[in-house]
Amino acid sequence: MMDRSFLDWPFFEDRHKRLADDLEAWASEALAKVEQGCTDSICHVLVSKLGKAGWLEHTGAVGDERLDVRSLCLIRETLARYDGLADFSFAMQGLGTGAITLFGSGAQKADWLPKTRKGYAIAAFALTEPQSGSDVANSTMTARRDGLHYVLNGEKTWISNGGIADVYTLFARTGEAPGARGLSAFIVPAGLPGFDVTERIDTIAPHPLATLRFQNCRLPASAMVGAPGQGFKIAMSVLDVFRPTVAAAALGFARRALDEAMRRVTTRHVQGGPLIDLQMVQGHIADMALEVDAAALLTYRAAWAKDKGAPRITREAAMAKLFSTEAAQRVIDKAVQLHGGDGVRSGEVVERLYREIRALRIYEGASDVQRVVIARQLQATMGGE
Repeated sequence: MMDRSFLDWPFFEDRHKRLADDLEAWASEALAKVEQGCTDSICHVLVSKLGKAGWLEHTGAVGDERLDVRSLCLIRETLARYDGLADFSFAMQGLGTGAITLFGSGAQKADWLPKTRKGYAIAAFALTEPQSGSDVANSTMTARRDGLHYVLNGEKTWISNGGIADVYTLFARTGEAPGARGLSAFIVPAGLPGFDVTERIDTIAPHPLATLRFQNCRLPASAMVGAPGQGFKIAMSVLDVFRPTVAAAALGFARRALDEAMRRVTTRHVQGGPLIDLQMVQGHIADMALEVDAAALLTYRAAWAKDKGAPRITREAAMAKLFSTEAAQRVIDKAVQLHGGDGVRSGEVVERLYREIRALRIYEGASDVQRVVIARQLQATMGGE
């Protein structure tokens, strides 16, 4: 059983502890066995399970509700510890509807959030393009106004849930100004004429990923989220909320790796005693525990700051995402090493974690992008000195 003493940290309220306990009990039964089969089908099953159990209620806010980032982080950490695709399925329901939750009209929220929160509809966040990558301000996809409609043209790629989503939050250039100020956000249902999935992307840790193409795809003007030209602001606000949750997922992977490593070194014997008796092994375990706690502190500091009313947590979120994903990679690598040959055996937990963690250092802002964000935030704080 993993160390749960972190729940006593001052970042959390009693409701968060109850949430963690309830989710742990559910996950230990519902996710005890990793689902096998077609990735698309597994994700449909997981979204349905998460919706029926009520966990997806946390991914979107209606009425007077608000997103609670600490709850989102606790859920992602726990799900990731059990099953990477369960975490992915939960996270994308939140990220995919984040713009609707934060900036959508009452009608937009009423149309989609009840469906995504119950697991009846799958959501996606369509931001990345083939040429711009992390440079969102240079997106080239266009949305041209034509009477009561907008006409979409362009491509999006590396879109999580691409090909299986029922609704996409999409960002396109409407041209109010150059660069970041000329983007707008739209709600795009799947299946519209002119909207095609042109490629399904395979990765080392299977997830539903796709390239999307839009050719004269018409949307009603009411599909715009927020005002024209607000797309960059909306995208960054959504990432500000959900970036700490990426750190939480990495933390979940790292905690599972530490648990697996402890199980290995206390039950595997060499030279007449368990591996844990070797000082070198003790050093590795100590380093892993240190990385886990440091990642948890940065992750829940960012979540706590957002929940306490900080309008933006750009620096805190970037620090949490950068450190937690990089630390998790190191922790998992040590766990693989401590497992010896079994660590690279296909199907072993640590082998799966080794593949799962790699993508987290790239998506929602690669590690080097986070370093730039942190440096620029510090520069701004110091008045450009």
